[in-house]
Amino acid sequence: MAKALFGHVGGPDPRMVQEMRRLQKRVRDLEDEIGRLQAHNDQLSAAVADVAVSATDREPALA
Repeated sequence: MAKALFGHVGGPDPRMVQEMRRLQKRVRDLEDEIGRLQAHNDQLSAAVADVAVSATDREPALA
């Protein structure tokens, strides 16, 4: 039991610290990907809006 208590009081487990760092890096990577996807989505939305505006500006062919 003394070994269990010593391990608990002895400080953070190196495996736990490594896993925490890995997870923090994964979260940062996913946040970066979200930012890239949002920027790409904004570009696509702007392109669709431009096409929609130019389509309504034209005169109908059979009016």
